[in-house]
Amino acid sequence: MTLVTLVTLVTRAGVSVLGSRVLEVRGRASGQPRRTPVNLLTYEGRQYLVSARGHGQWVRNVRAAGGELRGRSRTLYHADELDPADSVAVLRAYLKRWKAEVGVFFDGIGPDSTDEEIRRIAPRHPVFALTAG
Repeated sequence: MTLVTLVTLVTRAGVSVLGSRVLEVRGRASGQPRRTPVNLLTYEGRQYLVSARGHGQWVRNVRAAGGELRGRSRTLYHADELDPADSVAVLRAYLKRWKAEVGVFFDGIGPDSTDEEIRRIAPRHPVFALTAG
């Protein structure tokens, strides 16, 4: 069993591993619940989801239906996507927190990269600000 598989299983069981959660969102085509482990980032008093792997299925589903984060308890969130130009500071904080796990998806960009370098890759990594409710 790989470390990623183990973290996924533990997270799905409701145990947060270094801030991991399970995003549950209704599939836009099937209508069925889809669950994906995500890294929840708290930055300047707000919570964010960042897609390290780009515009994948969970991103498309959140855009279409909103999402529900699951950990030890279910918390409903409204997800507002940030404009890539406004996501530089959040991406920097995300990379500072999670680079060891997700850095490979950011084309050599890290928390110490310039704003311009982060701004260049921002359109490939959607960021959602979460509001409980």
